[in-house]
Amino acid sequence: MQRRSILVLALGAVLASTLSAPLAFAQQAGDAKALRLSTTTSTENSGLLAYLLPSFEAKTGIKVKVISVGTGKALELGKNGDVDVTLVHARQLEDKFVAEGWGIDRRDVMYNDFVVAGPTADPAKVKGERDVIAAFRKIAAGNAKFISRGDNSGTDVMEKGYWQAAGTKPAGANYVSAGLGMGEVLNMASELGAYTLTDRATYGAYKAKTGLAILVQGDKRMFNPYGIIAVNPDKHKGINYEGAKQLIAWITSREGQAKIAAFKPEGEQLFFPSAQ
Repeated sequence: MQRRSILVLALGAVLASTLSAPLAFAQQAGDAKALRLSTTTSTENSGLLAYLLPSFEAKTGIKVKVISVGTGKALELGKNGDVDVTLVHARQLEDKFVAEGWGIDRRDVMYNDFVVAGPTADPAKVKGERDVIAAFRKIAAGNAKFISRGDNSGTDVMEKGYWQAAGTKPAGANYVSAGLGMGEVLNMASELGAYTLTDRATYGAYKAKTGLAILVQGDKRMFNPYGIIAVNPDKHKGINYEGAKQLIAWITSREGQAKIAAFKPEGEQLFFPSAQ
């Protein structure tokens, strides 16, 4: 009788182990499918990712965790192995990231453009200017205030290049380096009656809040392309490269590109697909 009880207990333990094994595996597989994406504030603030990612998640079962920062920080997170894939907009920084071996499989995704936004009163008289460098010179000469991202984002890198080309910059307190995201900078520009460089998508998302106007647009130097890059799994253990490849494949596919083109808050297309 005692031997029979021991046998029953042993069989019960084996059965419990057998039944729990698939559950444990499923939990591990679910954890392994989490994908960490670093990206710019423009893709987050505009609402684009909230619109795109549910379709990808439903199709693949991969949950995406978004970390929204400036491009420089987004790439640093990739270098540190803190994310699996990055979606950014600063081609020189992207190429350097890949050339140094931190990223692989870079693909073009989409583009939009930069604009100069500012108060409707336009104290520097730049409204309608199509030469961004000439507009920057007018802002500097007009004793007007300018708010810079100051965060090594793609927008910040582009803005610094414009000032360098202009050969001047607003003096003293007229130039504010905020160290903040695009949405926060637009709010600051509104409060201070200042100009700023912004991507069109984030401007559109904050237009009603800030009351700022687009004053300078249309210069080909204000073209703003976005690329997606997988973090090199050879650099860090635990990188979800398979998940990164699936996101890259989906966002550059016909389906993903069509979703980007269809994103039109208030009827205005903010991003244009560019995957080849």
